[in-house]
Amino acid sequence: MSNERIAHRYAKPLFELAEEQKVLDKVKKDMDDFSALCDENRDFLLMLRSPIIPHLRKAEILSKVFKGKSNKLTLAAFDIITRKNRENLLPEIAKEFILEYNIKMGYQNAVVTTTYAIDAKTKKAFEKLVTDITGNKPVLTEEVDSNIIGGFVLKMGDKQLDRSISSDLKEIKLKFNKK
Repeated sequence: MSNERIAHRYAKPLFELAEEQKVLDKVKKDMDDFSALCDENRDFLLMLRSPIIPHLRKAEILSKVFKGKSNKLTLAAFDIITRKNRENLLPEIAKEFILEYNIKMGYQNAVVTTTYAIDAKTKKAFEKLVTDITGNKPVLTEEVDSNIIGGFVLKMGDKQLDRSISSDLKEIKLKFNKK
């Protein structure tokens, strides 16, 4: 079974329980904080994935880092997940929880890739484009990739709008190879 499916199997009940206990926004913030910590601190991520560190030690570390800063439900979920020896999937579980939250609240995750950092006006234009295509409120993430040469690539779930020069060049190359 893929890690994404396993993560979803933990995230969905956590989401439903948080919704039932009316702490959904608090748990979502905890998951945002946890994801940010994993993204910013490679050592923390490696600790979670390490087969050498005992699971109970990882549970202690998670408790010390998040106790007093996170909701009780989040801490209980971390504890259960580590007792099930699935702490290596915590980053994926957090991302699945955030995805589930965004779907429930009518948000659309979108990633725009350009050759340079975009300004506020361009960001608003991309947000409007996402809204026009999906009908949902956008949560836009920006990426910079000089390999696309120019233009942009906009990914929204399983949809992709590729208006990059590198894509155009590949298309031209295919046309030449066919002749």
